[in-house]
Amino acid sequence: MAKNNKKVKNQFVKRQNHPSKKDSPAGEKVVIFKSGMTVPELAQGLGVSNAVVIKNLMQLGIMASVNVALDRETVELIAMELGFEVKDEVITDVVRYDEFVVEDDAKDLELRPAVVTVMGHVDHGKTTLLDVIRKTRVTAGEHGGITQHIGAYQVDRNGKKITFIDTPGHAAFTEMRKRGVGVTDIVILVVAADDGVMPQTLEALDHAKAAKATIIVAVNKMDKPTANPDHVMTELSNHGLLPEEWGGDIPFIQISALKNKGIDKLLDVIDLVTEIGEYKANPNREARGTVIEAKLDKGRGPVATLIVQSGTLRVGDNIVVGKTYGKIRTMQDDLGKRHTEVYPSGAIEITGLNDVPQAGDIFMVFADERTTRQIAEQRASIEREGEQKQIKASLDKMFDQMSDEHRELNLLIKADVQGSIEALRSVLGLIDIKGLEVNIVRASVGAISENDISLANASNAIVIGFNVRPTANVRKVAEDENVEIRLYNVIYRVAEDIEKALKGMLEPEFEEVVIGNVEVRETFKVSKIGTIAGCFVTDGIVKRDSLIRVVRDGIVVYEGKLASLKRFKDDAKEVKSGYECGLSIENYNDIKVGDNIEISEMKEIEVK
Repeated sequence: MAKNNKKVKNQFVKRQNHPSKKDSPAGEKVVIFKSGMTVPELAQGLGVSNAVVIKNLMQLGIMASVNVALDRETVELIAMELGFEVKDEVITDVVRYDEFVVEDDAKDLELRPAVVTVMGHVDHGKTTLLDVIRKTRVTAGEHGGITQHIGAYQVDRNGKKITFIDTPGHAAFTEMRKRGVGVTDIVILVVAADDGVMPQTLEALDHAKAAKATIIVAVNKMDKPTANPDHVMTELSNHGLLPEEWGGDIPFIQISALKNKGIDKLLDVIDLVTEIGEYKANPNREARGTVIEAKLDKGRGPVATLIVQSGTLRVGDNIVVGKTYGKIRTMQDDLGKRHTEVYPSGAIEITGLNDVPQAGDIFMVFADERTTRQIAEQRASIEREGEQKQIKASLDKMFDQMSDEHRELNLLIKADVQGSIEALRSVLGLIDIKGLEVNIVRASVGAISENDISLANASNAIVIGFNVRPTANVRKVAEDENVEIRLYNVIYRVAEDIEKALKGMLEPEFEEVVIGNVEVRETFKVSKIGTIAGCFVTDGIVKRDSLIRVVRDGIVVYEGKLASLKRFKDDAKEVKSGYECGLSIENYNDIKVGDNIEISEMKEIEVK
């Protein structure tokens, strides 16, 4: 053994300049451990051959090939045997890059556009205001007219750019508003003149004050006969927002987003506040900023909307975002225009990441792909270490399966975008019932898959789908494995069902039952009618009075009713599995080949 040690020592001396190992000032032999370290990398660090490392692994009872990643404990045992100390790679210092406080030299700072966040109570006109500014119609595409996803847009006015962040006003989206204010300079607090100050108005105000942002109040819906701006000013002055015309320092601008009145004055005030604020950043450094929204697109892969807070973001940059990473492949703005670089305060949608990041994650650009991968892997590893196993729960029978002392309900959440997940987490976290607990096993973006069913079965969880739908195959797997899937499109219905179940009160009068699935195989445009879809009923039955959901790549894109159902040229009351049919959908023409149309009906549930 002494002879072998001498040989090892000689090998070490010959290779002492290898970057994976070093000597301490006291002559101590050190090997640097890297996440995912393989046998060849360890052998190089120790200055020995692969055979020596494999032999030591065998003595430890570990049969490993040269490509197997070694954990730190194994590396320590081998290094100790050969007289080495193990230290972590220096890269671990930047794993917490999101906690860095970057201070730039004043001479490197340049003026940047203001980041403006639009906040307020639900249905007070926030998105309509942005529609007018952007000359688009965002509201029409939202479920029920309520904004459920956060968005970032940059507009150009008289040669000056302004970045807007639209945050939902509903109480369920508190976390999304926190993310929006975290990157903002100015908050536009939208209050309806006919409705006044509401609970979410005050909540938004608290977030704005906490962020120390400049506040501008937009008193909207001044076109309404019941508009009472003085009442709004009185209410807000009681909460510390004293209007300028009353001797205070808060601008109150009266507008009508619907009638496009007062918008120019509001933008003038934003320009004035921006000029006074002199918002600055250093564009000549590695880019850093925040994820506003993230989703999985079948054609483009993971897509993230970013706000650049400092530096310049470029196509080809190596980027770490939370626990994921990648090289930026494309960048486009909210209007679909491609960009090669984005300066501070810019809002941009990127592709090229290897996974969907979390909304609210901090991103940062690093020099090379290897560094970004290592940082992301180490951050993911830290998160995995904190995961805990879950216990089984069933929404309807949980009280029969759990002890009286402590009850847990495990949920696996799948949603259309990351913002929905954040909102669901927030709402479920508000459920406070003594002795009961809700645990989220996993929350991710995308369609419900067979892997999700397997995980739910293994962890005894219920699958919650928000604006997503499982395929027929996934439904069958869920039935075979006795995994419960519950599907929703309104956040608060999830919370209500879960809370009722936890209290043993889940007694719905009606239940939506899927009775069939239809595959769109051809589409035809017919004047005065719209789009006719040539379909094949893959399973179940289609009824003329059925409810329908158009599902594209596992994501629900429309819900409604059938306008017509035909077999060849004849109207039909129903069409069964294995037959072709033609159909049209009420108020919806954007049907595409390959879409799946889920057919359902409401059935009364007998309360026993």
